[in-house]
Amino acid sequence: MKSMKKFINEESGQGAAEYILLFGGVIVIALLALTIYRSYMETSDKSLKAKDDIIDVRNTILDNRTHV
Repeated sequence: MKSMKKFINEESGQGAAEYILLFGGVIVIALLALTIYRSYMETSDKSLKAKDDIIDVRNTILDNRTHV
C-alpha cells in the first residue's frame, strides 16, 4: 500500500510532460502560421522583389517631400 501511495504522489515527470505540451503547442502555432503565409504568397499576383520595393519606397518618399 505504501508503494501505491508513493507512486501516486510521484511528480518527477510532471515538468517534462509540461515542456512537451508547451513545445507541441508552439510547433502547432508555427505550422499554422507557415500555412497561412504560404497561401498568402501563392495568391499574390505580383512577384515580390526587394529591389522593386526599395525603389517604390524611395519614390514615395521623394514624392511626399515635393508635395510639402
